[in-house]
Amino acid sequence: MNTTDLARELGQAFPDTPGDLPALHARLAAAAQRDGTLDIAYTTIDTPVGPLLLAATGRGLIRVAYAAQDHDAVLQALADQVSPRIVRAPARLDQAARELGEYFAGTRRAFGVPLDWSLSAGFRRAVLARLPEIGYGATASYADVAALAGSPRAVRAVGTACATNPLPVVVPCHRVVRADGAAGGYLGGPEAKRALLTLESAA
Repeated sequence: MNTTDLARELGQAFPDTPGDLPALHARLAAAAQRDGTLDIAYTTIDTPVGPLLLAATGRGLIRVAYAAQDHDAVLQALADQVSPRIVRAPARLDQAARELGEYFAGTRRAFGVPLDWSLSAGFRRAVLARLPEIGYGATASYADVAALAGSPRAVRAVGTACATNPLPVVVPCHRVVRADGAAGGYLGGPEAKRALLTLESAA
């Protein structure tokens, strides 16, 4: 969308009252999608582990973030690393939001939403790609995951991959625990990790 087109959209849709802002956002998101200028769409959803930020490119879900990770900082990082053309456009996240809702309701055990792995590379991506092999309700140690990823000695690197997972919950790093069975660290915080493991063990 060029400057003239954007001005036209704003002129046609600018709200008379603050209550009309959602309609303006929806109109601008639709215009960006139509004109091919929507590189990253995002929304937030309420969940039992707090609000989650969801972001997607045209290829798929690229980011899931906990409130503890600072949603504004996450959006800025996406602008810096992927594209500054970011718009709140929930429609692109409908499938991800629906599947996460089903997961938290206890009716979904695996995710089918397409993923964009642009924020992961090398061994970290190899680790994350193996995490869905840890079944729903099961756990694996960092050493187990290192072996799955083909580098049995890379236990610390597995921890780093989990700590920097751009797609938590959907890519289940919460199922990776210490060798003694203790939960270990988690990018969403220890309470979120316990909540996810408890949810899965109760099913």
